Amino acid sequence: MSRSPRPGRLLGGAAAVCCALLTTACTTMLQGNAVSVFDDPFRVAGMPATDGPTGLRPSAEGPTRDVADSDGGDIDQLAASAISDIETYWETAYPETFDDEFIPAKALISWDANGFDGEFCGEDTFGLVNAGFCYSDRTIGWDRGELLPGLRRAFGDMGVVMVLAHEYGHAVARLSGLSGDDTETLVAEQQADCLSGSYMRWVAEDNSPRFTLSTGEGLNGVLAGVISFRDPLLNEDDPDVGYDEHGSAFERVSAFQFGFTDGPSACAAIDLREIGQRRGNLPVLLPEDQTGELPVTEDSVRSIVDAMEILFTPTNPPALSLDADTAADCPDARPSPPASFCPATNTITVDLAGLEELGAQSAPEDGGQLAAGDNMAYSVLVSRYMLAIQREHGGVALDTAEAALRTACLTGVATVKMTKEVTTPDGNTIALTAGDVDEAVSGILTNGLAASDVNGETVPSGFSRIDAFRVGVLGDTERCFRRFP
Repeated sequence: MSRSPRPGRLLGGAAAVCCALLTTACTTMLQGNAVSVFDDPFRVAGMPATDGPTGLRPSAEGPTRDVADSDGGDIDQLAASAISDIETYWETAYPETFDDEFIPAKALISWDANGFDGEFCGEDTFGLVNAGFCYSDRTIGWDRGELLPGLRRAFGDMGVVMVLAHEYGHAVARLSGLSGDDTETLVAEQQADCLSGSYMRWVAEDNSPRFTLSTGEGLNGVLAGVISFRDPLLNEDDPDVGYDEHGSAFERVSAFQFGFTDGPSACAAIDLREIGQRRGNLPVLLPEDQTGELPVTEDSVRSIVDAMEILFTPTNPPALSLDADTAADCPDARPSPPASFCPATNTITVDLAGLEELGAQSAPEDGGQLAAGDNMAYSVLVSRYMLAIQREHGGVALDTAEAALRTACLTGVATVKMTKEVTTPDGNTIALTAGDVDEAVSGILTNGLAASDVNGETVPSGFSRIDAFRVGVLGDTERCFRRFP
């Protein structure tokens, strides 16, 4: 986010990352019955949103593939099991989708990035902390020394499986002709994200003989892993601009969700035009020498609220209070710190210290993976304003599961509206910057506050919360009210 006063321009900092481990949501989970069989808040792409076992089954079938150059250790056994399982899926899904015979990857190769005697795809593997599909010889390889153990620590067994399912997605895309030598990296990567999502759906449906995946916290962890592989945030003058572009967290999670929801056939629709439509006017690069971070202060909070009034023009704009203690006095809603909305008084109450903490960047030495920064806080503030918009709209409850997802959706609408600079009455200019959407997505997944109802309650599935946010990013206010009545 940026805010620039007249005259001149003061833009703030780059998106950093927060801790790699998926944090537990601060909000509580809603109970109740959904009103739509298509947009059931307690289901994930048609499946019940439940918690349960996630990872390698205790009595899992062993791997069917051998691994070249393996040390025989536990991480290579997990990887070999993952590849074997992924191939079990594609043995059926591939001919059903592409009407052709499935041909497995030619070989599997393991290396230790700390060692000196490995080679993959013609490249020395010393320092190669990566996994990949080699187009030239149809092999799949991975670093057992740093990459896969780190993924397992951060995201569990399914973090490892997710990465290998992505790499196998490249193999499937090449085999089927979805991608070729002239396919842009951006397209190929998101096709692979999509194809990995279709495999993960198969696991979540309890079809896998080796792995399980709950649609609650289990799938949330997989999504966190997908987010962790977003493109780094770059300035317009960075020499790496346009090189090896894979996509933002918002784009990559969206592609994964397409495959999870609609199966591998949906992945054929991903091309430059589709990605461009999904990206729209969302900023991708930061201005030269700027970082995109707007410190959370009383002035910045007032500027965001003023911007919302300009963009949504409510007849009765909500009041803003910075006295956090008054949130408990609301007669018809519970506090949802660090930002709360009281329908009875039409007031947004902000705990400034709490909001500042929510919007803080992680220190580089934390070695985190999820996007953290100012818009993890501002998206929560905006979401409380969106509750005021719902109150004025009328005809909808503010304390239901539908309200939680409607709020996420409207927050997506507001996010896009801020891609154009908004000049507030005090002469400041507010604008979305590159990285802000990824920060919002990370917050919606990890704490759910921007996807919560008036009492700060959300739905169990981060998948559903992000999906509702995307509906708003790609739609408008009325679409949110229609989708989540």
